[in-house]
Amino acid sequence: MKIFWSLILLAFLGQTKGYGQKIKVACIGNSVTAGYLLAQPEKQAYPAQLQQLLGDGYQVGNFGHSGATLLKKGHNPYFKTIEFREALNFGADIAIIHLGLNDTDPRNWPNYKDQFQADYQWLIDTLKQQNPKLKVYVCKLTPIFSGHPRFKSGTRDWYWQVQEKILSVAKVNKLVPVDLNTPLHNRPELFADNLHPDSTGAAIIAKTIYRAITGNFGGFQPDRLFSSNMVLQRDKNIPVYGTANAGEEITVSFNGKTSRTVTGADGKWKVVFPPMRYGGPYQMKISGPDSSLVLKNILIGDVWLCSGQSNMAFPLKSSAAGTATLQHLNTKMPLRLLKFKLLAETDNTAWDKTTLAQLNQLNYFSGTWQNLSGDAAADFSAVAYYFGEKLARDENIPIGLIELAVGGSPLESWLDRRTMEQDNLLVDMLDNWRKSDFLQDWVRERAGVNLKNAVNPKQRHPYAPAYNYEAGVAAITAFPIKGVIWYHGESNAHNVELFSHEFPLLVKSWRIKWNDNFPFYYVQLSAIDRPSWPYFRDAQRKLQAVIPNSGMAVSSDLGDSLNVHPIHKKEIGERLALLALKNTYHQNVVASGPIALKAAKVKNTIVIKFISAQKLKTTGASVLTGFELEDITGAHFLVKASIIQNKVHIYIPPGKTISRVLYAWQPFTRANLINEAGLPASTFSISIPN
Repeated sequence: MKIFWSLILLAFLGQTKGYGQKIKVACIGNSVTAGYLLAQPEKQAYPAQLQQLLGDGYQVGNFGHSGATLLKKGHNPYFKTIEFREALNFGADIAIIHLGLNDTDPRNWPNYKDQFQADYQWLIDTLKQQNPKLKVYVCKLTPIFSGHPRFKSGTRDWYWQVQEKILSVAKVNKLVPVDLNTPLHNRPELFADNLHPDSTGAAIIAKTIYRAITGNFGGFQPDRLFSSNMVLQRDKNIPVYGTANAGEEITVSFNGKTSRTVTGADGKWKVVFPPMRYGGPYQMKISGPDSSLVLKNILIGDVWLCSGQSNMAFPLKSSAAGTATLQHLNTKMPLRLLKFKLLAETDNTAWDKTTLAQLNQLNYFSGTWQNLSGDAAADFSAVAYYFGEKLARDENIPIGLIELAVGGSPLESWLDRRTMEQDNLLVDMLDNWRKSDFLQDWVRERAGVNLKNAVNPKQRHPYAPAYNYEAGVAAITAFPIKGVIWYHGESNAHNVELFSHEFPLLVKSWRIKWNDNFPFYYVQLSAIDRPSWPYFRDAQRKLQAVIPNSGMAVSSDLGDSLNVHPIHKKEIGERLALLALKNTYHQNVVASGPIALKAAKVKNTIVIKFISAQKLKTTGASVLTGFELEDITGAHFLVKASIIQNKVHIYIPPGKTISRVLYAWQPFTRANLINEAGLPASTFSISIPN
């Protein structure tokens, strides 16, 4: 196909070139084009690498000028440079324009931004005066990373305003912009000074432009999410997508319907089937110009993303009920599993250079859809398995589970870069995460062990902000899902205020990326002897009121005082399933334990009224435990409590003026208040009016 597209390009330009003459490509730009900071720009800058890719039939000229602005009134306008005059005299057949980075300077954009589009048009028109048949490619800007000294003072906002102007230029001129941002925005390790790419970054630019010129994107390839045994989301549009060489026709046949499309100039193709009801198994045939792929045993049902850290990754075979579950596994149940395996576990070992290189290339997760079997289930998330098993059984529909979890990973690693860049509280973490107190000491220390052999100071790691989003989540946001279950927090429990800011941000950003207000159900941390955990559990409880379409499963009754990985996962998975059955599938089930509604002082007693509690009980026949009081001096003391007429009564000790009631407030707690469904009450605090 490379030859095919090269012939088309040669035919297009043939009217101005005699046989055997080289096609001239002028690379117009700033220091990124010039190859600033590269040891050998004449060999390593992107124009030199583009020359190698295009071959002897082309002549590529580098007309980059460091510091140049597109704006004619900018502090260093490109049109006044010697490189511009040389570009005009070059007699180009193709012009690649990558200008705008320096226009984000405060000397330029605030003063002259309204002139940017007109100045860009002037540049194109002037180049075409030398060759009316000139083929122009306008480029979206390479990234400016958050460590840049001007980033927060305006550059981060002006950068995106410049990008919008470039897109307007492309639209007016009926050009397809060459996107140099997307292939590089998740590769900060290639930008030592946060602005200029190294030779590997320059190679990515060259490859991207080569593909735009030739249309050669490596041939027909469906996205890796599409495989035999997969589950596709019911009752929503079903997109099927991938890459191919530009202009190639793709045909997809599925469930009695056939759809065709032509691959775009960006090498992407997508067909969309209308919503379908649950069912299967089906086959899907995806055909390109030279090959076809048949995917078998496909179900249509509900797809749930199961994410978080080690307690989500905790395997079924190691859980308390895992052995019995695997011995009696019903492999005919319509449950399919996609486990994204990790390139390397974040254990206490130093990773080798090969692993480090793969991490930088975001090759950390890999996996494919599997039929339900003993082998597939044994290593799959126990919490996710029991969640999916209950849904499949109670709803009698196919369920697809996608496990994407990393042990020890902080929440920041699951946020996308753009969201963090736009947040003044979080933005600095992107560049200095290994020194930031926002991340737990343990997180930074473990990352330091893994990265002992790293030579690049910006080496990537699954604990780094945005990494797990960029290496994992970003690859599946085009794949429709029913919702998310989330078991996470152990690596963020040291800073409740930061977590309370970040967690709603994560949920909101994921919903934006999927363009879907899907349900988001999460697990409250269990009980363990770590001092900050009661505060964290209470913060998780409160966030249910902040995050719409969410719910929380309590797990503090299943904790282990010494082990951060309690083994009783079946109960947790089924509690998450109850939340989904009630709120998403609208079944008449009890999905929450007792919830404190209000507390009042009645003489020398505090009386607490609960909802989601037709009958308050304790586990077994034990005495009610877990309540304590806080007086106006801030002192805490444990108290006895009783269940009377379906309310909790607490006797106030003589001489005490009480300000708050607290429940399950010990880090490791055996608080035992439950409701008629056997579901436990959450850690909570409630104020007492005086």
